[in-house]
Amino acid sequence: MSKMHDRRSFLKKGFGVGFAARAAGDVKPLRVGFVGVGDRGSYHMDVCLGMDSVEVPALCDINPWYLERAKRWVEEAGKPAPKLYGRGPTDFLRMVEHEELDLVVCATSWRWHAPVCIAAMKNGKHAATEVPAALTIDECWEMVETSEKMARHCVMLEQANYSRPGMQLLNMAQKGVFGELLHAAGGYVHDLRLVKYDPEREPWRLQESIDRNGCLYPTHQVGPIAWWLDINRGDRFDYLVSMSTKAVTLNEYAALYYGEKSPYATMRMAQGDVNTTLLHTAGGKTVTLYFDTNTPHPHTAEMRLQGTKGHFAGELASVYIEGRSPKPHAWEPLENYREEFDHPIWRNVDPKKFRSARGHGGGVTTPLMWQRLVDALMKGEPPDENVYDAVTWSAIAPLTERSVAEKSRPIEFPDFTRGKWKTTPRIDFS
Repeated sequence: MSKMHDRRSFLKKGFGVGFAARAAGDVKPLRVGFVGVGDRGSYHMDVCLGMDSVEVPALCDINPWYLERAKRWVEEAGKPAPKLYGRGPTDFLRMVEHEELDLVVCATSWRWHAPVCIAAMKNGKHAATEVPAALTIDECWEMVETSEKMARHCVMLEQANYSRPGMQLLNMAQKGVFGELLHAAGGYVHDLRLVKYDPEREPWRLQESIDRNGCLYPTHQVGPIAWWLDINRGDRFDYLVSMSTKAVTLNEYAALYYGEKSPYATMRMAQGDVNTTLLHTAGGKTVTLYFDTNTPHPHTAEMRLQGTKGHFAGELASVYIEGRSPKPHAWEPLENYREEFDHPIWRNVDPKKFRSARGHGGGVTTPLMWQRLVDALMKGEPPDENVYDAVTWSAIAPLTERSVAEKSRPIEFPDFTRGKWKTTPRIDFS
C-alpha cells in the first residue's frame, strides 16, 4: 500500500474525529471563532448566532470598533461573551493557538485567507474562508497538503453554489436532461468602482486592480459550474487561456468624482476593464468566464449550460430541451421544470425560517450553506465543498494572470487532487 493511499485513508477517517463522538453521545455546540468581523464577517457571524448548535468563543479583527460590535451581538444572542483578539494583523495566530475551537472562519481582505486557514488547520481546527481561498498556486498547494496532513476540513464559503436555480440545474444535469454536457459560461459582471474608491468599505479591492490583471474573482461563477460539470469528481480542468482589454474606466471614474488632479486619475491600473477566460477539461468540456468590475452596468448573472440535448440561458432564466420544450427552437422559463427538478435540499426549505442577519449579505443561500456546513461538522460527515474545490476555483485567478501576461499562452492547470478526481464520485446530496 502506497504512502499516499495511507495518508488518504487516514484523512478520510480523521476528518470526523471528535464530531462523530458528539453526534453519538452528549451533543455540544460547535465552537466557531471568527477572523474578520467587518461587513461580510459580521454577516456570517450573525447567521451562526441564529443557530442553537453554534457558540462563538473568540473573535479577531484589526478594527476595535468591529470587535466590540461583534462582541455585543454575541451577548445579545444570549451566548457567552467571546474573547477578543485585536493586537494586530497576525493576532489570529494567538487565537488559533490558545482557543479551543472546532472551526475558524476567515472573512478578512484576500491576502490573509490562506494564512488564516493554514494556521487554523495546523492547530487542529477546521477552516472556512470567504472567497477566494488563496492568491497563489503555492498557497493552494499548502492548503491541500495541510488539510491532508492534519485531517482537517478547509472549505470556501461559496454561497453561489446553493442558489435554488443553480441547484435545480445541477439536479437536471445529473439526471441527463441536458444530455452530455459540453460547455458552461459564467461572469462576475458587477460595477464595483464606488466600492474600490470608498475607504470605509473595501479599498483593498482597488489595490488588486492596481497590481494584478486577470480573472481575479472567479469563484461565484465557477463554483456552480464546477458542480454541474463534475470538476474534481470525474473530470478536471487541464488548461486555460485568458486575455484582458486595456484599462480605462477606473481612471475616468477617479477623474470624474475626485478631480483630474487626483493621483488615481492618472495612476496606471494593471487590471483590464474586461477579462475573458477559457478553460478546458480533461473530459473535453469548455468553460467561459467573464470578469468585469470596472465598467458601468447593472449587476448581471451571465450563466450558461449547454449539452447535447439542451441549453440553459441564465440571462433569460430560460431553457430549451430538444424533444421536450413545447415549441421548436423557442425558449421556455426554467420555472417550468421547478416542480419536477427542484433540488431535494430546497424542496422543504422555508425561506422565512432564516432570520435576517446583519452585515453584508442577504437572501437564503448563505444561511442554507451554513446550515449544511454546521450539520455536516456536527455529524462528522464531509461538507459539500472541500479543500480541492476551494483551491481549484481560487487557482483560476493566478493562472489567468500568467496567461494574460504571456499574450494568452495556454497555462496548464494543476491537479490538486493528484489523480483522485478520476475515482471521486459526483457530488451527491441524497
